[in-house]
Amino acid sequence: MIELYSWPAPNGHKLHILLEELAIPYEVVPIDITSGAQHTPSYRAINANGKIPAIVDHAPSDGGGPVTVFESGAIMMYLTEKEGRFLPQDVRQRIEVLQWLFWQVGGLGPMMGQAQHFFRYASEKVPYATTRYQTETKRLLKILDDRLETRAYICSDYSIVDMACFPWIRVHKMTGITLDDFPNVKAWYGRVRSRPAVGQAIELLKDRWVDVTTSEQAKHNLFRAG
Repeated sequence: MIELYSWPAPNGHKLHILLEELAIPYEVVPIDITSGAQHTPSYRAINANGKIPAIVDHAPSDGGGPVTVFESGAIMMYLTEKEGRFLPQDVRQRIEVLQWLFWQVGGLGPMMGQAQHFFRYASEKVPYATTRYQTETKRLLKILDDRLETRAYICSDYSIVDMACFPWIRVHKMTGITLDDFPNVKAWYGRVRSRPAVGQAIELLKDRWVDVTTSEQAKHNLFRAG
């Protein structure tokens, strides 16, 4: 059994999608990041970085004690290697998937996150910061759009890269950016969104979602608390 510590946010949705696609048993443990649950000592013992998601695998492949994993990219690699799906074994295909996965966790996600923060959440408007991160987000979307010009998915087949990118593309409106200028990304988004497992995944914990713009306490817990 996999214990999934998560919340309805893009990095959480990556793992919601993967676990639904793998169709393996898992139990969700909500970590309300808007109330500060990610900063509690009990959760920090699972994830030293105090972010979501994290997992505890109570049936690891080596037969030993429970394995704890944090950081969304590391969790995706761990689960796909264990289950033998969505991460190719072929050396060339595997490195292709991994480089695009790292592109997402090191670029697309952080840049869209900052664009979203300064466009939607920042109490004090900082035009330079908003423009800076929107511009970088558009640059990354153009890279993805070019990549998708001649293919249905980001790599040879549907993989963890598509699952990792999808939740961030899903919140593009919250960054103040439209997909109209990126038609290949827009078409890819529709293909991924139509998958039953993806539809089920984004409904997970949906009733717990909080509009952070309406709560100064939520902003504090997300953006200022240590």
